[in-house]
Amino acid sequence: MIYFDNAATTQPYKEVVDTFFEASLNKFYNPSASYLPSFNLFKEINGYRKQIIEYLGGDKELDNVIFTSGATESDNLAVFGTCFNKHKKYLFSVGEHPAIYNSAMELKNRGYNVEFISLQKNGQIDYDDLERKCDKDVCFVSLMSVNNETGAINNLEKIREIIDKKTENCVFHVDAVQGFCKIKINVKKCKINLLSISGHKIHGLKGVGALYISKGTRLKNINYGGGQEFNLRSGTVNYPAICALTRAIEISFKNKDENYLKVLDLKNYLTEKLKSLKSNVIVASDSNCSPYIVSLIFEGNRGETIMRYLDSKNILVGTGSACSSSKVGNRVLENMKYTQRQILGSIRISFCAKNTKDEIDKLVKELQNYFTNVNA
Repeated sequence: MIYFDNAATTQPYKEVVDTFFEASLNKFYNPSASYLPSFNLFKEINGYRKQIIEYLGGDKELDNVIFTSGATESDNLAVFGTCFNKHKKYLFSVGEHPAIYNSAMELKNRGYNVEFISLQKNGQIDYDDLERKCDKDVCFVSLMSVNNETGAINNLEKIREIIDKKTENCVFHVDAVQGFCKIKINVKKCKINLLSISGHKIHGLKGVGALYISKGTRLKNINYGGGQEFNLRSGTVNYPAICALTRAIEISFKNKDENYLKVLDLKNYLTEKLKSLKSNVIVASDSNCSPYIVSLIFEGNRGETIMRYLDSKNILVGTGSACSSSKVGNRVLENMKYTQRQILGSIRISFCAKNTKDEIDKLVKELQNYFTNVNA
């Protein structure tokens, strides 16, 4: 099986799975209990928080990290945990992951003043549109670091500069699911208040993520219970999953630069090999995008049909966000001004460092076979 859908999920590292099982079997105590073994787990978890803050370039003594069930929960907490004033303005991009975009729509349905920033043709946010819509009433801005559909990388420093120029005391949230441990992100340099990460996108396990919180950022809980995670995320703390997440981060961060160069080479190799196809192909992910994600458009074809053909050949690719795979259309490509005819022919290739050029050769060969049969 050849797997090219790593933006949807990744295969866990063996070390991560081993870490989870060891913690589950030997350190199964509830970290919130009062006896010594539980207190020791609680101390370990606080150490993991500091590790993650350091990886993000934050202040491990002043900032905080809370552990969640994944990026969707982290995103929801970031959005609904900061909505204190209906008279203020909340800004999002139209290209956000459904976990943010649908939260923004719900916020709007509840009567909050929500506006959306448009995208440029290259998939980045429109910085001029951000500057137009950002004014003294804006209290919250949420923009992703790397787009999950195209790999477009937003300039977080530039975004924060625009925000600071136009308004004061604005909370800046970043969905870093596709960027963390893959590209450089420094929360202090970009003055990021909240940042969401997910375990299963970096060879960790599903069902665990985290939300970084900078010192002084006001956040309210959106669920109720025993008051765990600083009363922001009630529920029994998932110690084994947190251990596994931290191990995945350690491995991924250590190999970040090496993996980036390897994947960049794979992306360049793929785009060169695609030139041999007997079909017009548009690479919607330009050279400024993350090499981990490549959006391809085969105009006049159906991306879903191509995906299913490749599936029959044991090659797995995506047609966009797995979280909205049942939906018709593609909001991101639409806002990048691609036509519906083009969007119907889109597929997404997403790499990890385990992928090889031989796998790309097989992918391109099967694409060639597909188009040869279609045009026969």
